[in-house]
Amino acid sequence: MVRKTTLFKGAADSPLLAPRGVFLAGGKLLVADTAQNRVFIWDQLPQDTFQTARVVLGQDAKADTGRNASGQVNASTLFYPSGLWSDGQQLIVADAWNHRVLIWQTMPTRDGQPADVVIGQPDFHSNEPNVQGIGATPSSRSLNWPYGVFSDGQQLWIADTGNRRILHFREIPQENFTPADAVIGKASFAERDYDHRDPIWPYSVKIGPDGTMAVTDTQYYRVLLWKDWRTASQQPADVIIGQASFEGNGQNQFGWFPQANTLNWCYDSCFYGDGLWVADTGNSRVLWFDRIPDDHNSTADNLLGQDDFNTGSENKNTIRSTEGSLYWPFQICIEDQTMVIADTGNHRIVINELNF
Repeated sequence: MVRKTTLFKGAADSPLLAPRGVFLAGGKLLVADTAQNRVFIWDQLPQDTFQTARVVLGQDAKADTGRNASGQVNASTLFYPSGLWSDGQQLIVADAWNHRVLIWQTMPTRDGQPADVVIGQPDFHSNEPNVQGIGATPSSRSLNWPYGVFSDGQQLWIADTGNRRILHFREIPQENFTPADAVIGKASFAERDYDHRDPIWPYSVKIGPDGTMAVTDTQYYRVLLWKDWRTASQQPADVIIGQASFEGNGQNQFGWFPQANTLNWCYDSCFYGDGLWVADTGNSRVLWFDRIPDDHNSTADNLLGQDDFNTGSENKNTIRSTEGSLYWPFQICIEDQTMVIADTGNHRIVINELNF
């Protein structure tokens, strides 16, 4: 499946620490260095283990790591950034622990460049969950631990994880505190209760080229698929990966070891060709489905990170990372035949050149 692998760890003098987000856009590599509260941009795909980024966001200098740049929240700071999206012209970052999503309307060109638009907060100096703080009722404008973002270049979807829902915006917001147009997983924007048919802890949302929606539902160890994203606000998912039914919620379906049809703390999905990759994070592997499943509990066709479907330990039962091993992979992105994986537990980005 892979013809070449490059292991990348960031800058030699300030390497990555538990990066959870990675994205490719027009040959650029973007990495959310989550535990160090910064996002890096490389103009070209690195060819070596270490390389300094052109731009850092969230900090004034590339080696800085403080939460909100060791100060107060503002348009230039980040606190546990996670999901990323870009088309090479604009950039969207899930600034998870500031309970907001930031938008740069043009690609940043300097360190610490402030964002242009904030979603989820009334201004750049606010960062409480659901605006009013813990226990506040959510609204069409508020966010609580948003970990995932996705856009088709016109519309925007946000995995509003802490509110157990997906927000949909018909257009990428141009103004602060823009309300969402639709909610997926709740009967209304103010709803707090949840049902096993709804996303329980939606960490990632992706839309495939044919309109399929994939929501990676971490705490129920499953991926929810809607064959048409436009139906998602009116009905439960059409297909479940990782469980046999909506009631199922066991790690590896309560088995001792993983199987080709089970998941454990999954965090992302990625459409590729006619198929789907799933970051089966807790099993330290990435599963490949040749075709987008039509039935619940479908089995994967292949995998990366393990030698077989029945092993789920970090780094293939070794105490050290290797070229083919993974340790809690969080996010996947593919551009052309280049796949990048945020290999979070190994504090690195795995760059794979696929052979299909």
